[in-house]
Amino acid sequence: MQFRFLPPRLPERIATGAFILHSGLEKWNGPAEQAEAVHGMATGAFPFLNSIAPERFLKFLAAGEVVVGALLLAPFVPNAVAGASLIGFSGSLLAMYARTPAMRKPGSIWPSPGGIPVSKDVWMLGIGLGLLADALRRRGRASVGSRQAPL
Repeated sequence: MQFRFLPPRLPERIATGAFILHSGLEKWNGPAEQAEAVHGMATGAFPFLNSIAPERFLKFLAAGEVVVGALLLAPFVPNAVAGASLIGFSGSLLAMYARTPAMRKPGSIWPSPGGIPVSKDVWMLGIGLGLLADALRRRGRASVGSRQAPL
C-alpha cells in the first residue's frame, strides 16, 4: 500500500527538522553564558568569528537552525533543497569537530568524551546526503523516462 500524498523521505525530514528547529528556538533567547560558550567553541574552530559579538552570533546560529529545521519540516520544500541545507548545517558542525583537537582522541578521528555530542551529528550529514541523492536519482530517472527515441 502506497501513500502517494506523503512526500518521500518524510520520516527523516520530520525527525531531523523537529530536532534542529527545537534547538534553534531554545537558543533564540539564550542567556549571555550560553552565547559565550557557543561562541567560544565556534571561534576555536573558525577564528574569523571573533569579530561577531557572542550574543549576536547566538542569534545568527539560532536563526540558521530555525530556517534549516523549517525547510526540513515543510512538505512543499523539495528534498534536494532540504538536503542541501542539512548538508551545509551538519557540515559546519563536523568541520568544527575536525578543527577542534580536544573533541577527538589524540591522533584519531574518533571522539573524546567532550566531542561525542558534536561527532554524533554525522547522522545529519548522512540524512542530508540521502535526501539530495534521492532527489538527484529521481530527477535522473524522470529525465530518462521523458526522452523520446529519435525518429
